[in-house]
Amino acid sequence: MINLNIPKFAGFNEATFRFLRTNYSKNSKAWFENNREQYQRWVLLPFQSLVCDLTETMLTFDPWFEIRPAIDKTISRIYRDTRFSKDKTLYRENLWLTFKRPSEDWKGSPAFFFELFPSWYRYGMGYYSASSTTMQKFRSAIDDQPDTFLKVTEFYRKKNYYRLEGERYKRQLPVNHPSEIQEWYSLKSFYLVCNKKKDRLLTSSKLIHELKSRFLVLKLLYQYLIVLHDSGREQEF
Repeated sequence: MINLNIPKFAGFNEATFRFLRTNYSKNSKAWFENNREQYQRWVLLPFQSLVCDLTETMLTFDPWFEIRPAIDKTISRIYRDTRFSKDKTLYRENLWLTFKRPSEDWKGSPAFFFELFPSWYRYGMGYYSASSTTMQKFRSAIDDQPDTFLKVTEFYRKKNYYRLEGERYKRQLPVNHPSEIQEWYSLKSFYLVCNKKKDRLLTSSKLIHELKSRFLVLKLLYQYLIVLHDSGREQEF
């Protein structure tokens, strides 16, 4: 579904990075409000375009994805919730988009993401913060069918642009799995990410092609994880 009122993604502008950098430096509500039009034109609108241009592909991964190109739907807020934080900084220096199923428990569901900073960016898929129950399901699925897990993570052993990140248990869990499985098994939560310095791709429509092709590599693993999230049963691959 394409929103006809939002233009095609043509890349981010240098004004995008300048706004993110300056807004974070100023960290002033008055400055932001005086420059809101710049935020909407150079930051929010390109993110909305990016969401719209990715939507058709992402719905082939999961038809239940939230796809509305709006803040708190697929696009993050630029201001922080400081109510329960010692850090009272009002604004972030970064913005991100996610493709995930709408849920109150979204932090424990797998999601695709793209995140932009003034001087670098990243994208990938995984959990924001998987629960212990989620990770126990994950480890049980590996124990039951290790060959299936090796199949859906084969891309990770062949490609070198994704990194596996997440907090690990200090002690290795007592299981008899090969090292390529143990690397995942010992995580408390995880995500796969490609970190890149600011480059020409960011200011080009070609970013769409890169994200589509790189997200496609993660499709099988995402579907494996969402089946576990939904039912606890492994899917046939």
